[in-house]
Amino acid sequence: MLAGCATTGGPVNSGSPNPFGYMKKSAVCQTTPLKKAADGSLSTTMTVRSDDGLCDLKVSQDNGKAYASFGVSPAPEHGKAFLYSLDNDTHVTYTPTMAYAGQDTFTAILVPGPGEKRTRLTVTAQVDATGVVLPRPAAPVETKAAETKTTAKKATTTRRRVVSHKK
Repeated sequence: MLAGCATTGGPVNSGSPNPFGYMKKSAVCQTTPLKKAADGSLSTTMTVRSDDGLCDLKVSQDNGKAYASFGVSPAPEHGKAFLYSLDNDTHVTYTPTMAYAGQDTFTAILVPGPGEKRTRLTVTAQVDATGVVLPRPAAPVETKAAETKTTAKKATTTRRRVVSHKK
């Protein structure tokens, strides 16, 4: 895990604080330092286990501030990417699909501010499923339909004939 590692594209950290306490961390989460290409784009590699937990990293602008806006395009094919800003950092998280093993890639589009050039951050995730077991789906409960007998009584109407005899 990286902690406070400075790079030419701004600081990057792994294991950042997560304001969403319900989001589980993966048992395996490692990221490489950001690489900055000649065109200004960034890239990193992330190693993560597909144990229904997330792996995250922090990025910030060269001036140490969070990006004003961001998005993901293209999205990962075998998991979910989520971005948020907190305490002058932009956090990039990735959660692979449970028990998936293989490679996944997504690109975060980072916007420094209005009218400023966007920065592309490509994340290549190496996903491991060692020891991950999918829970068995619950067996369907068979319910025997109670046999119900419906007996309809036939309505009968009796007409009485009134006969009057004149004498």
